[in-house]
Order: sequence, then C-alpha cells, then structure tokens
Amino acid sequence: MHDSIALLHATRREAERGPGDRATDQQHARGKLTARERLDLLFDSGSFHEVERLRRHRATGFGLEHRRPHTDGVVTGWGTVHGRTVFAYAHDFRVFGGSLGEAHAAKIHKIMDMALSAGAPLVSLNDGAGARIQEGVSALAGYGGIFRRNTKASGVIPQIAVMLGPCAGGAAYSPALNDFVFMVRGTSQMFITGPDVVQSVTGAEISHEGLGGADVHGAVSGVAGFVHDDEAECLEEVRHLLSLLPPNNRELPPSYDCADPAGRTNDSLADLVPADGNRPYDMRAVIEELVDDGDWLETHEGWGTSVLCGLARLDGQTVGVVASQPTSLAGVLDIHASEKAARFISVCDAFSIPLVTLVDVPGFLPGVDQEHGGIIRHGAKLLYAYCNATVPRVSVVLRKAYGGAYIVMDSQSIGADATYAWPTNEIAVMGAEGAAGVVFRREIAASDDPEATRERLVKEYRAELMHPYYAAERGLVDDVIDPAETRATLIGALRALRSKHADLPSRKHGNPPT
Repeated sequence: MHDSIALLHATRREAERGPGDRATDQQHARGKLTARERLDLLFDSGSFHEVERLRRHRATGFGLEHRRPHTDGVVTGWGTVHGRTVFAYAHDFRVFGGSLGEAHAAKIHKIMDMALSAGAPLVSLNDGAGARIQEGVSALAGYGGIFRRNTKASGVIPQIAVMLGPCAGGAAYSPALNDFVFMVRGTSQMFITGPDVVQSVTGAEISHEGLGGADVHGAVSGVAGFVHDDEAECLEEVRHLLSLLPPNNRELPPSYDCADPAGRTNDSLADLVPADGNRPYDMRAVIEELVDDGDWLETHEGWGTSVLCGLARLDGQTVGVVASQPTSLAGVLDIHASEKAARFISVCDAFSIPLVTLVDVPGFLPGVDQEHGGIIRHGAKLLYAYCNATVPRVSVVLRKAYGGAYIVMDSQSIGADATYAWPTNEIAVMGAEGAAGVVFRREIAASDDPEATRERLVKEYRAELMHPYYAAERGLVDDVIDPAETRATLIGALRALRSKHADLPSRKHGNPPT
C-alpha cells in the first residue's frame, strides 16, 4: 500500500509539473504565465480542486501514441473566489500548444456540465492553438460540444472568458458566447482567419496584434469588454467581477454591509454637470459620486463610447449602470453604443441585477453610414432589451432627453419602474432650435427679421413645451429632484422594488432584432 501511495503522489507531481522547466521557461519568455500559475491567481489560496488530472488521450497516428502527457493540455476543476464556488478550465500551452483533442474536449465538457449542475460561475482561461489537427474531426466535434454547452448555460450561470494567448478559427466562438470577455495586451489575440489567410485572400498585410489583438477587440470590434496590460491585473479584475455577480439566475447578487451612507448628499453634482445642455462633462464623475465608495467596474470602456455601462453597488447591492456620455459624440446613440448597452442590459436582466439609467441624450446619430449600417436594427436591440427586462429599473434625466432616444433610454413608457428628472431637464421631441424651425418655418421665412423672429419663437417654444416640469405635470416622470438627493432617491426606489416580480408572456423565446 505504501508503495502504491508513493507512486500515486509521484504521478500527481509529474502531472502538475507538466512537460518540464524548459517548456515553462519558454512560456514565461512569451510574457505568459502557466495554466496553474493563472489558476493560483484566480482562486482563493489553496482552494482549487482539480478534476481528471491524470487524463490522457487515446489517439494514434502521427506519433501521438508516443506522446501521452497527463492533463492532455487543459487543467480543469473548481475552487472559491472570495469564498464562493467557481468552476474553471485553463489551457496549458506547454502541452500540445493547448490544442483541443478528444480527451481535452471531454474534460472541458465535464467541468462545464458540473458548473451548470452546481449553479456556479464558469471561467475559461484561454491559451490554445485551436483544434488538434492530428486528431482530425474528433477535435472539431469537441468544439461543437463546448458551443452547445455555452448556449445551454447562457443566462443560467455567469460565463467569463479570459483570453491569455492565441484563439483562432472556430475556437473564437466560445468566448463570443460568454457573458464577459477579458483580454491582455501583447499576448492574446482572437480571429477567425489569421494574417496569412487574410493576406493570401485579400492581399492585405497585417500583424496578429493588428488583426485580433486586445486593443482591436476592445475598441474596434467590441468583442472584448475588458482589456488589461498584464495577467495578474486581468485576473484580479475577474475576481472583482465575480464578487458583483450571483452564482446563477436563481439567486440574487451578493450584498455587503456598506459604510457609505445611503442618505449621503451629492452636493458636488450641481457643479459637475453644467446647466447648459451644449456643454460636455464626464458622466463617469457623476457615477462615481453616486455609487458606494465611488467604485464601479466599467465594461467596453473603449467601444461604443457615447454610452457607459458597468456594475457598481448602491447601499451594498449590485446594480447595472447605463449612462449617456456627453464627452463622446455629445452622448448620442449610435450603432455601437446601442449594441453595447443592449447586451449589457440583457446580462443584467438574466442575473437579477437592477438597472439604473442616467440620461442626457440628444438623439440618435444621423448620417448615411449609420443608416446603411443598420441603426434601425441596432437601436431596436436596445429598445428590445429594456422592454424585455423584468428587473427593477430606475432612470434619471439629468439634462436633455430628445426624440426616440428619450424613449429608448428606459423611459416610463417602455416600462421603467421609477423615473426622475433634475430641474435642468429638457424632455422633448427635439431641441428647441430644431423644433421651432419646423413648427414656425413659414412665420420665420415671412418675417422682416427672420433671425430675431426665430430667436423669439425658440424662447416661446422652450417656455411652453420644454420647461423642467412639463414631463412631471403629465406624469412622464415621477418627480423632479434636487441633484444632491440623487443617491438617496435611487437607493430608496431600489429598496422599494427589491421584491419586484414580473412575468413575461408564455412563449418559447422572443425574436429580438439581429
């Protein structure tokens, strides 16, 4: 028995060591950590339990029968993050380049099934060379099993993909099916066809980083929600994200005792936000003033920048924040901003995270490119996401809210539970200048002094239809509030709505705009 136990421990140590120091040194030389080093950073110290550590492939041909390392290039298991159970798998690039074969895929399938059954989040640490070519179609079938499980788990458990190396071809679709995607500059890339294929087909020369690097997906394609400079920082942010999320769709996000007073006044907001609707300001400063301890986790910071999306806490409770950003395109809604916010709202709704919307929107971005690019479809995605959301929804109009963009940004008419406005608000079909130009076009044209007449009629229109209390008088907002009361008002409304229950019509699923 003692000899058998000694052999067991030796075998386990060999599996944990992997292919040896040389392969580890090569991994470090690429600026990357090993799979186990990454798992150590992700999980609470000493909490990781490995699954199928001694698994080996059964493939033959092309010399594979003589290379049968333990783990088969992926480490799977579970542990705790801030004391809560999380499942994970991590590609080991030192073994077959982290490529996916039949046994490798079976391990991932198992841990995905366990995560879904246990109702716990799943984190994938991706650093693989794609399908293991030597195993042929069996490897491709393995990806199919992953995609099917990603889809089955969607909206049931949080799924987080962390890109820490290359991810090419069909393998890139698994991260795209996740709720959140993290990338690291300089070491992680994602693309369907690599630079060589792009050059052979189109003649364009481009690097791996230029085609599918972290900054490309963080600011151009919108695939990555979070971009970091190194792996340690990235994985610490993953831990922070997990602390804000519930384990599954049947439980509420964790709550924490909050030292930041719920009734804290926001006196600085009157100075942060100019009364003049044409003057920009950074909405991030407003959000940081409102949320607990000024701390919030922004997603897609570099993409769709005219809208801000992120998770924060109010009175110790997780909330999703969607906010206009006047410093980018004056806060208009364009294709990317609409798509970004729609996706974020859907994730929050799936995991019972209340929504707070801060509105200062002049409309949708006009232009041929926007129309031909499908702003109607993409704007409808945002509209659909809000209308479909059953979580508590509270909105505040800070300054302007014009036209269809006002409706789309969680107005009372599409189901917001509580709506408020600051005394600087202008809720209208369009700005006074544009509206007067349409309504009084003939009168202005016939005037001896068209400019003076236009200015007079603009003032009349604003006084009649765009004063701060027009919407409140018609029940379109529940109250006009002092900006200093915003935090207390939001917390009060969310407390009242905490037990909200709303049922959607019986159906197999909706058919959202695509």
